[in-house]
Amino acid sequence: MSDKPIRRSTALISYASLTVHACLSAVQRLDPGLTALRATAVGMTATLAAYGSALLLEHAAHLHVDTLIQAVALTLTLSRAGSGTGVADRLIALAVLPPLAVAAAETSRLMAGHRVAGDAVFTVLLAATIAVRRFGPRATRAGTLAVLPLVAVLVVQVPGVPPAGHGQDLWAALVALLAASWGLTARWAAERTGFTRPAAPAYTPPARAGGGRRPSASTRMSLQMAGAVGAAFVAGHAAFAEHWTWVVLTAFVVCSGARGRADVLHKGVLRTAGAAAGTAAATVIAGTFGVHDHRTVVVIFVVLAAATWLRHFGYAYWAGCVTAVLALLYGYFGQSAPGLLGTRLEAIAVGAVLGVAASWLILPIRSADVLRRRTADALAVLGDFLAAARRDPARLADDQVRFDGAVRRLEQIAGPLRAHRALHGLHHPGRSHPADAIDAVRRCAAPVHAIARCAAEHHAVLDAPGVLRMHAAVAADLTRARLAVGRRALPGRPPPARDETVPTAPGSPADRVRAALTELDAALRTLQRIFASARG
Repeated sequence: MSDKPIRRSTALISYASLTVHACLSAVQRLDPGLTALRATAVGMTATLAAYGSALLLEHAAHLHVDTLIQAVALTLTLSRAGSGTGVADRLIALAVLPPLAVAAAETSRLMAGHRVAGDAVFTVLLAATIAVRRFGPRATRAGTLAVLPLVAVLVVQVPGVPPAGHGQDLWAALVALLAASWGLTARWAAERTGFTRPAAPAYTPPARAGGGRRPSASTRMSLQMAGAVGAAFVAGHAAFAEHWTWVVLTAFVVCSGARGRADVLHKGVLRTAGAAAGTAAATVIAGTFGVHDHRTVVVIFVVLAAATWLRHFGYAYWAGCVTAVLALLYGYFGQSAPGLLGTRLEAIAVGAVLGVAASWLILPIRSADVLRRRTADALAVLGDFLAAARRDPARLADDQVRFDGAVRRLEQIAGPLRAHRALHGLHHPGRSHPADAIDAVRRCAAPVHAIARCAAEHHAVLDAPGVLRMHAAVAADLTRARLAVGRRALPGRPPPARDETVPTAPGSPADRVRAALTELDAALRTLQRIFASARG
């Protein structure tokens, strides 16, 4: 009889070990190298440090609880937005966030005392952060950071929490400085210790000359944001009283970073579905805790960590978790009645509809045009890479990094196109789809890496006769692909398929380069077919 408890304990330990092992294996498959999990750990470390600092500041200076909310919101969103790759880029956060936090605090106070004027100022400021992107990468970076204090203004609009009074602006600037400092310090320490790798430099597309009276993409996006958020303020105050923030936040999230009509619609659906699930779950959980129950704070940080990690794998996860955090926060301040669930879901749906409507009706950006533009940018970099292979092999590594950045920009618009391709394939199986172009460009990444690696290890490999012939053929097909993407007629009849014999397991450097060029050629021919058929 005495053996039974021992056997039962052994079985429980074995079962727990198998469960933990299965969970770790699933995480490893989902997140190879735990790259996203490491970045999440860094971001949450900075967020908790900022929260602790703000908590001490709140007690010492007798500030409002919105100080804590602002610190967490700023640090978390800053960790997601990144801090650039150079010292100057990272210093922008320290220079931009404090004064903008002051402006955001003044706007919040104006919204509390003079609703119409405050809402109008907030809308104009939010649109301006997008409009400045037309002035280059540094302005884009500053505009992205400028959004963070404004988002924090929406988050701290919790019923029952009074707005900060006059004289709190300097404290808002100090909290913003603390958030930026902790975020930058945590990321710097993680990179110096090798815990995380420095972020790859963002690809900056070449500047384009103005096209007559046609407004730039940043101008159109800023007007769309102004229309969506302005309408959300009106609808929120008219239909949802003190819960208006759910409408405005949803409209902002749906419109932010809009990359064409399909992207906005896709994001709106995911936002609504994720937020609905997160709100329902959080409303039930919040009901089990009392008002100002400190366990709620622990749950909030756990959900924030999950949101930060899952954001790497799907937008719906992020939307659901963040909306759950807001529901838990409202519950902490006594706004957790189950009857609010329907109101929140309605507000989220209204905000999503307004965001989609603004992006589709106000100077809309066609998804097909975004696809063509970003594909053309990627092929332009690929052209630079092939030219460097003949004239300046020392540039291959830099051009490879630029091409990887161009591929990542294409992947940003892949979600809605691939979803449409899945539906399209049910009715038209076997037919090409615009999403195939993204896959074709992505297939170029591996051969580009292989060529750069072989050229670095064997400097003369690019001058081998077989490589020269194949290089010329690929360059010709690249020109044809760029013409097809630009809706220009292809010169003459397409050349016959290449009859290049490549070993199945290439051993010599020349064979490896020829194999990579053959892969490039196949992908470029696929792009020709996709865009030539679209033009026709």
